[in-house]
Amino acid sequence: MSSKQYFDEVASQWDEMREGFFSEAVREKAISVANVKSGRLAADIGAGSGFVTEGLIQKGLKVIAVDQSEAMLAQMRQKFAGRDDIDYRVGEAETLPLADATVDYVFANMYLHHVESPAAATKEMVRVLKPGGKLVITDMDEHAFEFLRTEQHDRWMGFRREDVERWFAEAGLRHVRTDCADEECCAESTGGDEQARVSVFVAYGEKSRAHAP
Repeated sequence: MSSKQYFDEVASQWDEMREGFFSEAVREKAISVANVKSGRLAADIGAGSGFVTEGLIQKGLKVIAVDQSEAMLAQMRQKFAGRDDIDYRVGEAETLPLADATVDYVFANMYLHHVESPAAATKEMVRVLKPGGKLVITDMDEHAFEFLRTEQHDRWMGFRREDVERWFAEAGLRHVRTDCADEECCAESTGGDEQARVSVFVAYGEKSRAHAP
């Protein structure tokens, strides 16, 4: 099963599942690190059912929500029905459905460990940032819980923070840093015989104002 098929299948239960994995503290940390400004435009990549998007619109931002799962986006549309500050788009990691240099912020929460090439996905997210724009990624530190790969279709067993910082720098970002998100991602295997608790990091970088697309 592909990750897209997995997320299509669990879309209707995803909000409840997410609450068991991690709390709003992850979202709050990411938004705080970005120091977002009301009225600006953000992209939520791998938006799922709208966890990060919800926090962003509460701060007065407009959001382009991108996900490979039409079922997840359908859940978002239902949840945020009647709002005109969210633009829903189906898209893949390597070819985001956004033009060069169009958004002020890019957020990606628990997204990078599902993509085929994290380095390429990072460059693609930087491509759509305006000069001076900010990229914030929240994801899991490196771990050894194999059931997350087999049951939740994770491609990567978390990441080393130094690798993430290198991908940011290679993509042309400056002021790159990683830090603890002060939260753990928790999951239990389907058989109930394994329980994962993995620390979550937040990675930040700014696109140079002289950066050409």
